[in-house]
Amino acid sequence: MTAIAVQPLKSQFKPLRLVRHSLELTKRSLIKTWRTPEALIDVTVQPALFLVIFVYIFGGAIAGGTHEYLQFLMPGILAQTVAMGAISIGVNLNNDLEKGIFDRFRSLPIARSAPLIGAVLGDVVRYVIVTISTFAFAYLMGFRIHASPLHAIAGCLLAVLFGVCLSWALVFVGMLVRTSGAVQGIGFLVIMPLTFASNVFVGTFTLPGWMQGFVKVNPLTHLVQSMRGLFLGTPVGNHVWWTLGWCAAFVIVFMPLALAAYRKKV
Repeated sequence: MTAIAVQPLKSQFKPLRLVRHSLELTKRSLIKTWRTPEALIDVTVQPALFLVIFVYIFGGAIAGGTHEYLQFLMPGILAQTVAMGAISIGVNLNNDLEKGIFDRFRSLPIARSAPLIGAVLGDVVRYVIVTISTFAFAYLMGFRIHASPLHAIAGCLLAVLFGVCLSWALVFVGMLVRTSGAVQGIGFLVIMPLTFASNVFVGTFTLPGWMQGFVKVNPLTHLVQSMRGLFLGTPVGNHVWWTLGWCAAFVIVFMPLALAAYRKKV
C-alpha cells in the first residue's frame, strides 16, 4: 500500500523538478553569456548600425526627412533584431551538440527537456538587452515615445515575448541540421524574407500588390504595427492579438518538434 501511495506523489513533483532543472540550466546559459560578452554584438551593435544606415541614407528618400523616418523605422529595427537574434540560440545549441555537452546532461538525473527549456529562458536576457540598446541609441538619434509609459513597456514586453516564442523554431532547426553554419544559413534564409517582405522599412501600401497579401499575414508585420501603435500612440487595431496568436503558434508547433528532435539526438 505504501509503494502505491508514494508513486503518484512522486509524479506530482515531476513538473516542479522540470522547472527547477530548467532554471538551473538557465543560470548556466546566463553565466556563459556573461563570460563571452562579444556574443552580444548582434543585439547591441547591429541595431545601431541598421538605424544609422537606413535613417541617414534612405530616410530623406523614403519619408522626406530623417526624423520622420526614425519614428517609423525604430519599431521595425527592434522587431528585425529580435527575429535575427533567435538564430543565435539555434547556433549555440547545435555547437553544444557537436561538443557532446548534451551527452553529459543525459548522464545527470535531470529532466530530458530541461536543457532546451533552460537555453530558451536564458535567451530572454538577450531580448531584453536588444530592446534596451535599441531604445537607447534611437533616443540619442531623436526617437521619442508619444504614448503612455505603460503602453511603451507593453510594446517592449511584446517584442521580448515574440523573440522567445520564435526561438523555438530555430531550436528545432538546431536539433535537425549537422553543423552550426547550416543553422545560421537556414536561419537567415527564413528570417531575411520575413524582414524585408514586411512593413519594417516601408508602408505596406507602397509594396507591389502581389506581395501585399504575404505582408499582411507576415508575423513581423503584426509585431511592428503593434509596437508602432504602442510607442507612438497610433491605432493598434487587432495587430496585438495577431502577434499573440503567432507567438502561441510558434510554441505549439515548434516546441514539441524541437523536444522530439532533441530526444532523438541524445
